[in-house]
Amino acid sequence: MPGALQPKKMLIMNILDILKKYSDADHRLSQKDIIGILEDEYDMQVDRKSIKRNLMNLIDAGYNLEYSESIRINKRGEEEIIYTDWYLNRDFTDSELRLLVDSLLFSKTIPYNQCKDMITKLKGLSNQYFKYKVRHISNLPENRPKNPELFLTIEILDEAIEKGKQVAFNYSDYGTDKKHHLRTRDNGEVREYIINPYQMVATNGRYYLICNMDKFDEVAHYRVDQIHNIRLLDTPAKNMKKVKGMGNGLNLPKHMAEHVYMFSGPSERIDIRIPRFLVGAILDWFGNDVKFTDETDDTVVVHLSANLKAMRYWALQYSPFVRVLEPQSLVDEIKNDLKNAVKMYEEE
Repeated sequence: MPGALQPKKMLIMNILDILKKYSDADHRLSQKDIIGILEDEYDMQVDRKSIKRNLMNLIDAGYNLEYSESIRINKRGEEEIIYTDWYLNRDFTDSELRLLVDSLLFSKTIPYNQCKDMITKLKGLSNQYFKYKVRHISNLPENRPKNPELFLTIEILDEAIEKGKQVAFNYSDYGTDKKHHLRTRDNGEVREYIINPYQMVATNGRYYLICNMDKFDEVAHYRVDQIHNIRLLDTPAKNMKKVKGMGNGLNLPKHMAEHVYMFSGPSERIDIRIPRFLVGAILDWFGNDVKFTDETDDTVVVHLSANLKAMRYWALQYSPFVRVLEPQSLVDEIKNDLKNAVKMYEEE
């Protein structure tokens, strides 16, 4: 630290700190650079031999340091090898760290303060140049949900899934005051859910729990950020093969494609006709298991499996372009939805 003499035994740690803070493939350091930083910022005066020895010790200790070698003629006319252009190869590239930072920014689940803390930790995995690139993220608006139990909930759910145990928790909905309100029974008692947890997934910027409510035999989904007062139970979780639709276990990509809005319930075969320009959107939403038939120059029929309630909302979202063909029950529901929508807009 500036202003305080540092013991020589700290030299190797200070050199490592300098490499972490100031070096990467685009910002390489000579031994002279390192000596200058040690003197300016750490109040240490050392010679080149000490720098080289400690750099080599870091390599021997397993640190991934890169450098270049060149040969020069010294004052005695002898050849000697010069080691320069030192930098630390990191576990994450700046692009990978930026992707992780952006994923936090896009999350709709992680509370504001926890999100900022995690971004700060990610920034600490790179150097000062990366921190400069992402300095604008400190202006993240405080408009995120506030559930301080989120990370504890995730930890307990991880443990429950790993150990095959049930959990109990309360569940909330948002009120017009923009706060969580625990669900209650008709008598006003806070409702407790006994759940068999199987998997946590991230979709649409939120975490969901794929599970089974113990007294039913169907798959259920719960928003993790709306779970409160979770407890790990000693009772074993129901085998997922006893849950409808999970007789062969959990095929996660297939499950996510069939539950695009994470509604609970079984999947059914659905046929729709779409314009060809929506083929990419279909693959984005429902994955590669869909089948295309009856292609024309303008349209194509898509055969897929999905939760009917989810598909109802999806089809309404794309209603100017998408026509559901089967099943007829879904066609009738969407027709009724569209009639009600028109009626609502016609009302004065």
